[in-house]
Amino acid sequence: MSTSYNPETVELTAQKYWDDAASFEVGEDADKDKYYCLTMFPYPSGKLHMGHVRVFTINDVIARYHRLQGKHVLQPMGWDAFGMPAENAAIQRGIPPAKWTYSNIEDMRGQLKRLGYAYDWSREVTTCRPEYYRWEQWLFTRMFEKGLVYRKNSIVNWDPVDQTVLANEQVIDGRGWRSDALVERREIPQWFMKITDYADELLAELDRMPGWPDSVKTMQRNWIGRSEGVELSFDVIGEDEPLTVYTTRPDTLMGVTYMAVAAEHPLAARAAATDPDIAAFIEECKTMNAQEATLETMEKKGRALGISAVHPLSGEEVPLWVANFVLMSYGTGAVMAVPGHDERDWEFAKKHGLPIRQVIAPTDGSEIDIDEAVYLEHGVLVNSGDYDGLDFDSAFNAIADEFERTGRGSRKVNYRLRDWGVSRQRYWGTPIPIVYCDDCDAVPVPADQLPVVLPEDVEVTGTGSPLKDMPEFVNTPCPKCGKDARRETDTFDTFVESSWYFARYACPDSDAAMLDSRVQYWTPVDQYTGGVEHAILHLLYARFFQRVMRDEGLTDVSEPFSNLLTQGMVLKDGAKMSKAKGNTVDPQELIQKYGADTVRLFMMFAAPPEQSLEWSDDGVQGSFRFLKRFWSAVVEHVAAGPACAVDRDALDDEQKELRRKTHQTIAKISDDIGRRHSFNTAVAASMELLNAVNKFADESDQGRAVVHESLQAVVVMLSPMVPHICHALWQQLGHEEELIDQRWPDVDEAALAQELVEMVVQVNGKLRARIAVAADAHKDVAEAQALGNENVQRFIAGKEIRKIIVVPGRLVNVVV
Repeated sequence: MSTSYNPETVELTAQKYWDDAASFEVGEDADKDKYYCLTMFPYPSGKLHMGHVRVFTINDVIARYHRLQGKHVLQPMGWDAFGMPAENAAIQRGIPPAKWTYSNIEDMRGQLKRLGYAYDWSREVTTCRPEYYRWEQWLFTRMFEKGLVYRKNSIVNWDPVDQTVLANEQVIDGRGWRSDALVERREIPQWFMKITDYADELLAELDRMPGWPDSVKTMQRNWIGRSEGVELSFDVIGEDEPLTVYTTRPDTLMGVTYMAVAAEHPLAARAAATDPDIAAFIEECKTMNAQEATLETMEKKGRALGISAVHPLSGEEVPLWVANFVLMSYGTGAVMAVPGHDERDWEFAKKHGLPIRQVIAPTDGSEIDIDEAVYLEHGVLVNSGDYDGLDFDSAFNAIADEFERTGRGSRKVNYRLRDWGVSRQRYWGTPIPIVYCDDCDAVPVPADQLPVVLPEDVEVTGTGSPLKDMPEFVNTPCPKCGKDARRETDTFDTFVESSWYFARYACPDSDAAMLDSRVQYWTPVDQYTGGVEHAILHLLYARFFQRVMRDEGLTDVSEPFSNLLTQGMVLKDGAKMSKAKGNTVDPQELIQKYGADTVRLFMMFAAPPEQSLEWSDDGVQGSFRFLKRFWSAVVEHVAAGPACAVDRDALDDEQKELRRKTHQTIAKISDDIGRRHSFNTAVAASMELLNAVNKFADESDQGRAVVHESLQAVVVMLSPMVPHICHALWQQLGHEEELIDQRWPDVDEAALAQELVEMVVQVNGKLRARIAVAADAHKDVAEAQALGNENVQRFIAGKEIRKIIVVPGRLVNVVV
């Protein structure tokens, strides 16, 4: 074995062994305790970045740790391969997206293998392969038959450059997240999945998910947004149909002084036909960002429609406006405005000179001035006729009862969550398996005709989808009547592919069903790791899909992920790494210079996983220096010859102390990795133990025995973080069986027992001495020994001792 550490040789040797032995390929074994450890799979952009390296290393550490705990560990990897970047690259390079994607996958697979991740590559899935997306097409047709998908016209964010619909989250400051084009609001037909049918279950189950961060559960609760309120109607003068609104504050109903409708509302459209100013305003609204967060902060604009509604309780006329803060896609596209008790309504009323009426007063009787500031709290009703004096709950029920009695309204539970629009007007995605027939309307493609294969040898120009210009794809007989018909040319939102891939890993070769019996063994995922930016959409859609698959009889599992870890970003110079900022670091260059283990070690040591990690070149070099010291310590120990077994009864005090340190470290690291996922402190504890070993100068038989035990422990405990060097050092320590098949070291409780403990002595809270006392000493003994210390006596001489505080085994504080 080389006396100097050569990371490339060490790492390639270990990786060849793992590949040849198929070390990480696993099957189902009912006699073993399974552990399914998964990272959110990457988009194959062609090159790993440091964010990838961090999250993949975190997950690999967890997977390897649980294998050492004796678990039957599955850690698969695959590719979230559809999406707009491939189309953009195809336009720039003049090659089909498929060719670019498959080439990138080859490159990135090699990069992942070079980092030594313990993946079962036999289960690799690639979402752009027909054998994968065939099954989501099949599930869509099953959802169609059950009424869980439907098609309707919908107001969408339309990117005029990319020629596709954008989610609200993809609109940034009114512009497309990729094209930077001004986004328009258009009405086009879209396919939707009825995630709202599962809203109650998705919400309720969050209370029974202790393995998820509270912050993520809160984000999902807010996104689902369950609210209890009243849906009620206002008659509109001169119109046959009333205007229906929903409110969670019926107690403020008598404070309504105007109403507002969305720019796309029929009332606004009719007014625009005869009023050029309203028509121009509606056109302006089409380019506004429909994102809720933006609506909260942007300037509130509107135009009076010149028509009025009738207040359902007072009979007063209420003017109607069209406003940019009302969305047609939310609720009924109309809101009642109570400017005295709603911030947005107050701002709008102030700007446009509309009345502000107080109908809620503080319960403590204090005075408020709603002309100066809105009053948002629940309170007591005033200026509300028969309802004056009622508190919130009483008023809610009384007003709801009145509307239900008259048939003008009813209590209703509403959700902020909206059905999932899955249509995308782009090429590189899964074809939606629908055929349009003039006689039969929309017809799902039969199972025996799936998959609807996406043509891969195409030219992408960047304007619309090339599928529309491919008669061989579009033209097809109707599956129901056989007449000429047309295929749907929209493709699925790429979140569809990532909503079930975790289950497919259990049975990636199943060609008879979406999932087979193997999914019962492996799911749910025991540990899921990924970025907090996916806290809402991906994780919510995956929870929804899991339930759809359950209700289809494919699985008994309702929740896909038992435990969730969301890692922080990798920063450099205080900012997120990005090509645009020019602050990226290439993992490949670092691996070539220092080795994969150094990169892995720095990623684990630099910060706790849930916090952002600030990149440090010095930190990387420090990690490399530590690995060289680690290598040298083992090599030098082995060079001195074989070590005998530890004889506990023959150890002297210093030998016992090193052994105590070893087993304290085992206990700490077991908790740091297994329970707390505090990998940085686990690394630090390993470094401390190695420092103790290097300072331990005892070449006796038992001295070398305890050093050997310590080094073995460090090798095993660091192996999840730096598996290659530990693979080599384990062999050097004389073991023929492989490190990955070992068990995590046990804590020897007897080794932890201390005959003497060091206690700190303070006088008035300031450190004045350290004393060694028997571990089981009574506090009187500790007091006496502290007071007898020469240095302590200097600070208490001639002073009255008021009290002595003893924390057993830790400190004595003398108060004078």
